[in-house]
Amino acid sequence: MAREKQLEAAAEAAEGTPERSYREQLDYLNPIAQPLASRKLTRKLYKCIRKAAKHKQIRRGVKEVQKFINKGEKGITVLAGDTLPIDVYCHIPIMCEDRSLPYAYVPSKSDLGAAAGSKRPTCVIMIKPHEEYQETYDECLEEVEALPLPL
Repeated sequence: MAREKQLEAAAEAAEGTPERSYREQLDYLNPIAQPLASRKLTRKLYKCIRKAAKHKQIRRGVKEVQKFINKGEKGITVLAGDTLPIDVYCHIPIMCEDRSLPYAYVPSKSDLGAAAGSKRPTCVIMIKPHEEYQETYDECLEEVEALPLPL
């Protein structure tokens, strides 16, 4: 009986917060969210993040990502485009550009956190290269580097 109530509550919670499509998420973007990953690249990045999280090869959160960028660690930096206030993480793209690290914005911080295997939304993730998912990583790296940098 209690299990049935839990399942019903979970179903109601899922109905109460419907997933937004890529197009709907674009309405909540920050003005600084450039270069923005396309729908296809966003899916590839989430897939790569899931694989990296499985092998413990991600850095999550502004403090951790900032620390490892300063230490000289290499990887793809993925930022959430719907984070407010912007001041929280507006310095990360500049740090990436100074160190020639590729970075891209995705539309949703909650989807970014979910891809990393967390219930909490996260605004910045760095994906480190690893031989287990090297092919996916290289695909993402190539496409992120091809994105035009903001002026």
